[in-house]
Amino acid sequence: MTGCLLLYVRKSPSKMLIAYATPFAAGALLSAVFLDLLKEGLSQSVPQTVLISTLVGILLFFLAERFLDWFHHNHGEADSAKDSSVPLIMVGNGTHNALDGVAIAAAFLISVPTGIVTTFTVALHEVPHNAADFGLLLGKHVAKRSAWLFTIFSNLGTVVVATTLFILGNSHSLPIGVLLGISSGFLLYIALSDIIPSIHQNASKKNLFDWQPVLLLIGALVVGVSIQLAHHFMD
Repeated sequence: MTGCLLLYVRKSPSKMLIAYATPFAAGALLSAVFLDLLKEGLSQSVPQTVLISTLVGILLFFLAERFLDWFHHNHGEADSAKDSSVPLIMVGNGTHNALDGVAIAAAFLISVPTGIVTTFTVALHEVPHNAADFGLLLGKHVAKRSAWLFTIFSNLGTVVVATTLFILGNSHSLPIGVLLGISSGFLLYIALSDIIPSIHQNASKKNLFDWQPVLLLIGALVVGVSIQLAHHFMD
């Protein structure tokens, strides 16, 4: 919501936020998946179950994104007078935030350090993501107040899903390996199919040096070190 607040007031700070926070978030997500979520999942469950669940998570999110895109184009042809992409943006954002809640809950069910690191990395990604979606809604002529209220309630969905799963389950009643695998697949898909391609797409052809790849590496390093410190001092 911080990114949305910046965009609500001024557009230029939000553009800088998206440009620099997004690659940092990609590195953070990759470190969180490979150094924490998958590691914990493989130690808590049968490796084959975790790896299959990771693959399922990637494929499910790919198919969901593909279906929304197909539905948007077909519905748009049938009703060109009305922009049909607005509800799809809202559905996609709500689903995205619900999956964030699943990842956070599964991580906290493993351990507090894993939960903290996962929450931190998810938040890093959500700041530029929410700012981008907020700007997209404004570009679709949605009123600022309506876009802001949607962003608030959509982010509350993450809290509701995470809290509900954490209260209802524990490491014995929920398939932790499956949840961590699906969450890892979801976060990997976000980092590898969405964020990293956007970094390549936005790369400057004129300048030899680009800050975005450096920020990706810094994000991976910072979160990787944070994971080790969190488990060392909190476990």
